[in-house]
Amino acid sequence: MSETTKQSSKTLGIGLIGTGFMGKTHALAYRTAKAVMGEGVPDIKLALLCDTPADQAERMANQLGFEKATDRWQDLVSSPDVDVVSITTPNKFHFEMALEAIRAGKHVYCEKPLALTLEQALEMKNAAEKAGVRTMVGYNYIKNPIFAHACQLIGAGAIGRIVHFRGWVDEDYQANPDLHWTWRSTLADAGLGTLGDLGCHLVSMACGLVGPVESLIAEMQTVHETRPLPDGSGKAAVENEDTATALIRFESGVHGSLSTSRSAWGRKNRLAWEVHGTKGMICFDQERMNELQLYQNEGPVSEQGFKTILAGPAHAPYGNFCPAPGHQLGFNDLKVIEAATFLTAIAEDREASPNFADAYAFEKVIHAVAQSARTEKRIRLSDL
Repeated sequence: MSETTKQSSKTLGIGLIGTGFMGKTHALAYRTAKAVMGEGVPDIKLALLCDTPADQAERMANQLGFEKATDRWQDLVSSPDVDVVSITTPNKFHFEMALEAIRAGKHVYCEKPLALTLEQALEMKNAAEKAGVRTMVGYNYIKNPIFAHACQLIGAGAIGRIVHFRGWVDEDYQANPDLHWTWRSTLADAGLGTLGDLGCHLVSMACGLVGPVESLIAEMQTVHETRPLPDGSGKAAVENEDTATALIRFESGVHGSLSTSRSAWGRKNRLAWEVHGTKGMICFDQERMNELQLYQNEGPVSEQGFKTILAGPAHAPYGNFCPAPGHQLGFNDLKVIEAATFLTAIAEDREASPNFADAYAFEKVIHAVAQSARTEKRIRLSDL
């Protein structure tokens, strides 16, 4: 076990690689975690930030409150001032950066998906377990207090025996055929398309609600097969999928479906699902992330209907942010919960969740979807 892990009571030095949308969310979450969640969260210092070019790194370090900046990620992961490495770069860099950080004895907080391939993700998982470092992966939607409440309702039998799951996650950021070609369209840079960007979030929620997936059969398609190059010199091929759909079977025997699209006009973040039971159902939509819809087959039929549950202090840790229900949490608040969970796990020398092993299990599902679509066969997760 690394010296960093042993000295869990000391102030943790944070190193951040990348300063885009996700990089900012990590920086804000680290700065806010203890203020919101309380004394169980260890002290941190924002030690080192990495981006390119160097002047961008310096500018963002000043903006986000980091002590130093560098344009070399290798210097960041090897720095004695850094105990925790946050990786918020494009997908293709996750594998090498995470492995180097693990070799240096650092704890690693990586955005999803873990890597471009399932083989790389497995190597990352195994390396972290062997080194004894703590890991966290950015599946922050499952940190929503209202999602935790849904899991509790299911566990308590509020809707009876689970019989079916239906989920979909749609956005429209690739719906416009005139949108310029980017790295997100390539297997070498992005890996999977909508599955790796959106579908894996849906899988994380499905597994949390119903349990592990046993097998599936799927289809996927590329809606816009080429996109114009930014310099106007022509068009380039889109190498990964815009939509994917799967019929799934959970290990519990429950059946269900998953569907994802990055080309769904009008959808901004419709990460939605329904869990059907013998006595009712529960529904959720991320575009209304502070609400849960609950139907229970109780009382006179003439009075039955869906009940809206608004998130509030009764749904921990909502109350750490706001003392009043109906005032709403946001995306960045879920990131604060995620960061606090990770930092506390490091301080207490225990596993965090979702860690690299959890993420590997989620990502086995999306790679099974891709394999099934290519081979036109049902895929068992145990065969991957």
